[in-house]
Amino acid sequence: MATKHEQILKHIDGLPVGEKISVRQIAKVLSVSEGTAYRAIKEAENQGYVSSIERVGTIRIERKKRENIEKLTFAEVVNIVDGQVMGGREGLHKTLNKFVIGAMKLEAMMRYTGPGNLLIVGNRTNAHELALQAGAAVLITGGFDTEESVKKLADEVQMPVISTSYDTFTVATMINRAIYDQLIKKEILFVEDILTPVHETTFLKTGDRISDWLKYNRETGHSRFPVVDEQMKVMGMVTSKDIMGQEDTVLLDKVMTKSPMTVGLKTSVASSAHMMVWEGIELLPVVNDAHILQGIISRQDVLKALQMSQRQPQVGETIDDTITSQLVMTDNRPKGEDIYQYQVTPQMTNYLGTISNGVFTTLVTDSANRVLRSYKRGDLVVENMTIYFIKPVQIESLLEIHPRVLEVGRKFGKVDVEVYNEGKLVGKALLTCQLLDRS
Repeated sequence: MATKHEQILKHIDGLPVGEKISVRQIAKVLSVSEGTAYRAIKEAENQGYVSSIERVGTIRIERKKRENIEKLTFAEVVNIVDGQVMGGREGLHKTLNKFVIGAMKLEAMMRYTGPGNLLIVGNRTNAHELALQAGAAVLITGGFDTEESVKKLADEVQMPVISTSYDTFTVATMINRAIYDQLIKKEILFVEDILTPVHETTFLKTGDRISDWLKYNRETGHSRFPVVDEQMKVMGMVTSKDIMGQEDTVLLDKVMTKSPMTVGLKTSVASSAHMMVWEGIELLPVVNDAHILQGIISRQDVLKALQMSQRQPQVGETIDDTITSQLVMTDNRPKGEDIYQYQVTPQMTNYLGTISNGVFTTLVTDSANRVLRSYKRGDLVVENMTIYFIKPVQIESLLEIHPRVLEVGRKFGKVDVEVYNEGKLVGKALLTCQLLDRS
């Protein structure tokens, strides 16, 4: 039987797109406490099919497909620009196709403005009206209002008119940044992308016995299974080590590992890989917020996913990508040594004009990863990093980074990294990395 939390989520998911949602209304309809209703609405917001907007309320929006994540809804635009909705609230759930800057003559502006667009413009009432008639939404910059007739038209065509105190350039930058951030998120692999779903997962119940484990072990060849209760909540994990030397009639909840490590659907694959390596775990149950089993992931699933993602072209560049792309190996270096160079650019400095600690850490980590890969193919997870010291390094300085492998084994590596500027030692660190075999 579904929990109250799940019943509320199912109810919200079944509401029409654009419907207004309130804690009190949900609590009354489903006969639950307002606290339970509030938590479920927040979960729906996290899952991307509800949006809360100041001075408007909470509305049901269209759930985004993963491949279309770079598109924003008008509700999200309101939040991004700290806007106020002047009219057309019923259209806030709709998706923005593209935005147009209204810095041209009216006729030219309308040639670029079509259905699903967002016209960013100042206090030009004629442009507001024509954009709405063309099926576009309007974002008025500079904190200006618009005519009542325009607000009425917005309500009729169900396309929002939004006002923001920011100027046009700032607004365009903010929206571009939001789209860019979502492009980066799109590239990050989550557990939900690679899991074996629950209907394909072999699991055991708390009332089962060791004889049931033996039966599933013979049928599947696997030795690790999640153990769930009647509501499908994960209560434990049972492995061959747990049942060793036990009678076949012993209940699993007497021998299983209770409160096992689990991951959520939105846990990143990289984070799961680190957890598996660090704890020496081969298989993890995947659960939702109510701790209900959603499926499993294995170490093999995680490694395959990480290898695939490394072969994909990057669309949105992260700060780490920007830093590491400028880290290049020097031509004049002693044979058998890896020495890298890096030019400290203005955006890589702190408020004092010296190299940022975060940039230094990224340089050290990436150089250590590169030198370890020359010893052993595979994926790496930094387990421990000790930074002994960092001296101030000015803008435009040319750094030389010397990573040196101290020790490398089958499953770990230790690297000493020294950083020089004009022949002087300005930083030193020691890293220990876990090595993940690609088998």
